[in-house]
Amino acid sequence: MIIQESVSRKVFNVLNILFMLFMSAITLYPMLYVIFASFSQPADFLMHEGLLLRPLGFTAATYRMVFKNPMILRGYMNTIFIVVAGVAINIFFTSIGAYFLSRKNVMLKRIIMFFIVFSMYFSGGLIPFYFTVKELGLDNSLWALIIPGAIGTSNMIIMRTAFMGIPDSLSESAEIDGAGHFSILFRVVIPLSLPTMAVMVLYYGVGHWNAWFNALIFLRKREMFPLQLILREILITNSTLDMSIGIDAGDQELVGDLIKYAVIVVATVPILCLYPFLQKYFVKGVMIGALKG
Repeated sequence: MIIQESVSRKVFNVLNILFMLFMSAITLYPMLYVIFASFSQPADFLMHEGLLLRPLGFTAATYRMVFKNPMILRGYMNTIFIVVAGVAINIFFTSIGAYFLSRKNVMLKRIIMFFIVFSMYFSGGLIPFYFTVKELGLDNSLWALIIPGAIGTSNMIIMRTAFMGIPDSLSESAEIDGAGHFSILFRVVIPLSLPTMAVMVLYYGVGHWNAWFNALIFLRKREMFPLQLILREILITNSTLDMSIGIDAGDQELVGDLIKYAVIVVATVPILCLYPFLQKYFVKGVMIGALKG
């Protein structure tokens, strides 16, 4: 039996599609503007007014200028290390914490959970945090950007809820076969929670990639700066002169603006490329972690 849609329903669907297309356009346009500007010729860009819908006089010269700065490549290396090592540590410790809190008959679990949730709303502040990291000997080290944030409280709660949705019979069967808690966690629980794990990788990865504030506080050697701190330095202090050597002084300011656009693209595109590979797990993982239990 075919059910025909009413006229009002069809009108609603059309308006809804048009509205979503409009929202998508105004969301994507700032990103497209930066990309188009970064590939534009400086003189053509200077003369342009209004919307920018394509590169003006296509050129990749600004990207060549960007990679003249040795700190860009160094920042990339530091950021990749932070992301890879940080996500591995995050997933490991978050999984252990979530597994512990998802088990039944754990002593003082409610009290422990209360203090964990309490830490989401109240903290000791920046100064105690700084002195804690310093006393641990992590100051002026890339590990200062990784170890203090080894567990994200909200992420652990999402993962705990996902683990609670796994039938107890599977864990009990593994225990009968002689498996310990680590074997159950890494051979049973985590393989059955891959959508949630993919979401955690995305959350932690994006967090590490975009982080700059802790690096600003704890790092003093420029060769340790992550990419986002280099980007901040270029955008705020306008330090593009070393990348525009050989250009007339009158054009350096304009070229400097286009270099900033190119740096933004260089710093943003890699993490955007990760999302399509995890997209199919994203909604499923969040819903499992948020609704069950």
